[in-house]
Amino acid sequence: MREKKRWLIITFHTTAAAIAMEKLCRAKGLPGRLIPVPRELTAGCGMAWRAGTEGRAALTALTKAEGLETDGFYELLL
Repeated sequence: MREKKRWLIITFHTTAAAIAMEKLCRAKGLPGRLIPVPRELTAGCGMAWRAGTEGRAALTALTKAEGLETDGFYELLL
């Protein structure tokens, strides 16, 4: 069985916002990827951004600077 790891999960109100996050992170060279929203969470759309917890400050700053609307920032064992 695979060992679980703590991840930062960012949820969004819309799919467009989730896709915008992917484009922004790729352009800025920030790690992470789009995933389906984990069952432990609920969100306005079915997509979330998953990244290492160490990137929380950079990702929070990026979403604020770009005016990207998020639903929430969570840390989960996945």
